[in-house]
Amino acid sequence: MIATEDLSFSYTSDQTERLSFPDINCARGEHWLLLGQSGSGKTTFLHLLAGLRTPASGSVKVNETILGKISSSKLDQFRGQNIGLIFQQSHFVRALSVQDNLLLAQKLAGLTPDKKRARDILSHLNIGHKMDANPSDLSMGEQQRVAIARALINNPTVILADEPTSALDDLNTTQVVDLLQNKQTRSMRPF
Repeated sequence: MIATEDLSFSYTSDQTERLSFPDINCARGEHWLLLGQSGSGKTTFLHLLAGLRTPASGSVKVNETILGKISSSKLDQFRGQNIGLIFQQSHFVRALSVQDNLLLAQKLAGLTPDKKRARDILSHLNIGHKMDANPSDLSMGEQQRVAIARALINNPTVILADEPTSALDDLNTTQVVDLLQNKQTRSMRPF
Protein backbone atom coordinates (compact mmCIF):
# COMPACT_ATOMS: atom_id res chain seq x y z
CA MET A 1 0.00 0.00 0.00
CA ILE A 2 2.79 2.46 0.90
CA ALA A 3 6.51 1.82 0.64
CA THR A 4 9.72 3.81 0.60
CA GLU A 5 13.20 3.05 -0.63
CA ASP A 6 16.43 4.95 0.18
CA LEU A 7 14.41 8.06 1.08
CA SER A 8 16.22 11.24 2.14
CA PHE A 9 15.48 14.96 2.27
CA SER A 10 17.42 18.17 2.78
CA TYR A 11 16.21 21.64 3.66
CA THR A 12 19.47 23.15 2.35
CA SER A 13 20.30 23.53 -1.34
CA ASP A 14 23.80 22.11 -0.86
CA GLN A 15 22.28 19.12 0.97
CA THR A 16 24.87 19.28 3.75
CA GLU A 17 22.21 18.57 6.34
CA ARG A 18 20.35 15.57 5.04
CA LEU A 19 17.64 13.58 6.79
CA SER A 20 17.67 9.87 5.92
CA PHE A 21 14.65 7.71 6.57
CA PRO A 22 14.28 3.95 6.97
CA ASP A 23 12.69 1.90 4.23
CA ILE A 24 9.11 1.00 5.06
CA ASN A 25 6.57 -1.34 3.51
CA CYS A 26 3.14 -0.87 5.05
CA ALA A 27 0.62 -3.33 3.65
CA ARG A 28 -3.14 -2.83 3.34
CA GLY A 29 -4.82 -3.02 6.75
CA GLU A 30 -1.63 -2.38 8.72
CA HIS A 31 -1.31 0.49 11.16
CA TRP A 32 2.07 2.10 11.79
CA LEU A 33 3.02 4.56 14.49
CA LEU A 34 5.98 6.86 13.98
CA LEU A 35 7.71 7.98 17.17
CA GLY A 36 10.66 10.33 17.64
CA GLN A 37 11.90 13.39 19.41
CA SER A 38 10.72 16.85 18.45
CA GLY A 39 12.66 18.05 15.40
CA SER A 40 13.74 14.56 14.35
CA GLY A 41 11.93 14.72 10.98
CA LYS A 42 8.60 12.96 11.64
CA THR A 43 6.52 15.65 9.93
CA THR A 44 8.99 15.89 7.05
CA PHE A 45 8.74 12.13 6.60
CA LEU A 46 4.92 12.30 6.49
CA HIS A 47 5.12 15.14 3.95
CA LEU A 48 7.40 13.00 1.78
CA LEU A 49 5.00 10.05 2.06
CA ALA A 50 2.16 12.31 0.92
CA GLY A 51 4.11 13.78 -1.98
CA LEU A 52 4.01 17.26 -0.45
CA ARG A 53 7.81 17.44 -0.49
CA THR A 54 10.26 16.15 -3.08
CA PRO A 55 12.91 13.79 -1.75
CA ALA A 56 16.61 14.46 -2.27
CA SER A 57 16.91 10.76 -3.06
CA GLY A 58 14.83 7.63 -3.03
CA SER A 59 11.20 6.97 -3.78
CA VAL A 60 7.73 6.72 -2.27
CA LYS A 61 5.23 4.25 -3.69
CA VAL A 62 1.51 4.43 -2.86
CA ASN A 63 -0.76 1.70 -4.28
CA GLU A 64 1.98 0.67 -6.75
CA THR A 65 2.33 4.26 -8.02
CA ILE A 66 5.69 5.99 -7.57
CA LEU A 67 4.88 9.55 -6.52
CA GLY A 68 7.99 11.07 -8.10
CA LYS A 69 6.89 9.87 -11.54
CA ILE A 70 3.56 11.72 -11.50
CA SER A 71 3.29 15.30 -12.81
CA SER A 72 2.47 17.86 -10.13
CA SER A 73 -1.04 18.46 -11.49
CA LYS A 74 -1.83 14.73 -11.51
CA LEU A 75 -0.17 14.28 -8.11
CA ASP A 76 -2.72 16.59 -6.47
CA GLN A 77 -5.61 14.54 -7.83
CA PHE A 78 -3.88 11.23 -6.98
CA ARG A 79 -3.27 12.45 -3.43
CA GLY A 80 -6.87 13.59 -3.09
CA GLN A 81 -8.19 10.19 -4.16
CA ASN A 82 -5.70 7.95 -2.35
CA ILE A 83 -4.21 9.73 0.67
CA GLY A 84 -6.04 11.24 3.62
CA LEU A 85 -3.92 13.86 5.38
CA ILE A 86 -4.36 15.09 8.92
CA PHE A 87 -1.89 17.87 9.70
CA GLN A 88 -0.73 19.12 13.11
CA GLN A 89 -2.57 22.36 12.36
CA SER A 90 -5.82 22.50 10.46
CA HIS A 91 -5.73 24.26 7.10
CA PHE A 92 -9.12 25.40 5.85
CA VAL A 93 -10.43 27.79 3.22
CA ARG A 94 -11.65 30.46 5.64
CA ALA A 95 -14.36 31.81 3.34
CA LEU A 96 -16.07 28.40 3.18
CA SER A 97 -18.26 26.60 5.70
CA VAL A 98 -17.21 23.34 7.32
CA GLN A 99 -19.34 21.36 4.84
CA ASP A 100 -18.02 23.32 1.86
CA ASN A 101 -14.43 22.61 2.94
CA LEU A 102 -15.23 18.89 2.85
CA LEU A 103 -16.99 19.14 -0.50
CA LEU A 104 -14.04 21.09 -1.91
CA ALA A 105 -11.73 18.20 -0.98
CA GLN A 106 -13.92 15.90 -3.06
CA LYS A 107 -14.07 18.28 -6.00
CA LEU A 108 -10.29 18.85 -6.04
CA ALA A 109 -9.80 15.08 -6.11
CA GLY A 110 -11.96 14.88 -9.23
CA LEU A 111 -14.85 13.28 -7.35
CA THR A 112 -18.50 14.26 -7.22
CA PRO A 113 -19.25 16.24 -4.05
CA ASP A 114 -21.41 14.14 -1.73
CA LYS A 115 -23.27 16.18 0.91
CA LYS A 116 -24.69 13.08 2.58
CA ARG A 117 -21.23 11.59 3.09
CA ALA A 118 -20.02 14.92 4.51
CA ARG A 119 -22.96 15.03 6.92
CA ASP A 120 -22.45 11.40 7.95
CA ILE A 121 -18.76 11.82 8.71
CA LEU A 122 -19.32 15.06 10.63
CA SER A 123 -22.14 13.41 12.61
CA HIS A 124 -19.96 10.42 13.38
CA LEU A 125 -17.38 12.82 14.82
CA ASN A 126 -20.08 14.58 16.90
CA ILE A 127 -19.89 17.85 14.95
CA GLY A 128 -22.74 17.44 12.48
CA HIS A 129 -24.40 20.48 14.05
CA LYS A 130 -21.38 22.58 12.95
CA MET A 131 -21.79 21.78 9.25
CA ASP A 132 -22.72 25.35 8.27
CA ALA A 133 -20.26 27.04 10.65
CA ASN A 134 -17.13 28.82 9.56
CA PRO A 135 -14.04 26.82 10.64
CA SER A 136 -12.61 29.89 12.40
CA ASP A 137 -15.64 29.87 14.74
CA LEU A 138 -14.84 26.34 15.97
CA SER A 139 -12.81 25.31 19.00
CA MET A 140 -9.41 23.72 18.36
CA GLY A 141 -10.87 20.26 19.07
CA GLU A 142 -13.74 20.85 16.65
CA GLN A 143 -11.33 22.07 13.97
CA GLN A 144 -9.25 18.92 14.48
CA ARG A 145 -12.33 16.74 14.00
CA VAL A 146 -13.26 18.63 10.81
CA ALA A 147 -9.69 18.08 9.57
CA ILE A 148 -10.11 14.36 10.27
CA ALA A 149 -13.45 14.37 8.41
CA ARG A 150 -11.75 16.05 5.44
CA ALA A 151 -9.03 13.38 5.46
CA LEU A 152 -11.67 10.63 5.36
CA ILE A 153 -14.19 12.20 2.97
CA ASN A 154 -12.72 10.60 -0.18
CA ASN A 155 -12.36 7.15 1.42
CA PRO A 156 -8.58 7.09 0.89
CA THR A 157 -6.57 3.89 0.94
CA VAL A 158 -3.82 5.53 3.04
CA ILE A 159 -4.26 7.87 5.99
CA LEU A 160 -1.30 9.92 7.17
CA ALA A 161 -1.92 11.62 10.49
CA ASP A 162 0.44 14.02 12.25
CA GLU A 163 -0.67 14.14 15.91
CA PRO A 164 -4.35 13.78 14.96
CA THR A 165 -5.68 13.75 18.52
CA SER A 166 -3.47 16.40 20.12
CA ALA A 167 -6.36 18.88 20.52
CA LEU A 168 -9.00 16.34 21.57
CA ASP A 169 -10.36 15.21 24.92
CA ASP A 170 -10.27 11.53 25.91
CA LEU A 171 -13.75 10.67 24.61
CA ASN A 172 -13.20 12.25 21.20
CA THR A 173 -9.71 10.74 21.02
CA THR A 174 -11.17 7.27 21.52
CA GLN A 175 -13.82 7.89 18.84
CA VAL A 176 -11.25 9.19 16.36
CA VAL A 177 -8.88 6.27 16.95
CA ASP A 178 -11.78 3.83 16.48
CA LEU A 179 -12.87 5.64 13.31
CA LEU A 180 -9.35 5.58 11.84
CA GLN A 181 -8.89 1.91 12.68
CA ASN A 182 -12.30 0.99 11.26
CA LYS A 183 -11.51 2.93 8.10
CA GLN A 184 -8.58 0.63 7.45
CA THR A 185 -10.77 -2.44 7.87
CA ARG A 186 -13.30 -1.00 5.40
CA SER A 187 -16.11 -0.98 7.93
CA MET A 188 -16.60 2.74 7.50
CA ARG A 189 -18.08 2.91 3.98
CA PRO A 190 -21.61 4.04 4.82
CA PHE A 191 -22.15 5.05 8.44
